[in-house]
Amino acid sequence: MAPATLQGAERTEDSPALDDPGAHAPEETRGWSPTPEELASVRTTVARLKAAYPSVDADTVEAAVTAAYDSFGQARVRKYVPILAERRARKALAAARSTPDVAGRRER
Repeated sequence: MAPATLQGAERTEDSPALDDPGAHAPEETRGWSPTPEELASVRTTVARLKAAYPSVDADTVEAAVTAAYDSFGQARVRKYVPILAERRARKALAAARSTPDVAGRRER
């Protein structure tokens, strides 16, 4: 970067700049507040994954989708969150489905 762009850029680890993409939001502003479109997307994703994984409990599917969406709660660009969350949830459900049960046999 040119020296002119770095002027006034001195900051400490304790006080990141507000426009710094790596800066953490204060505790009171953290959290995911879904829009109506995102809520509809969550419901659609849950329905699609319940159909794709009929042997998995419905509550487990909902929890996986919710956790996947929550993991993208701080994403600034929301456009791709639905597909990324669905992929993450599918991966988690596939891993959960292929883990051995208590008897040592794999679930099918």
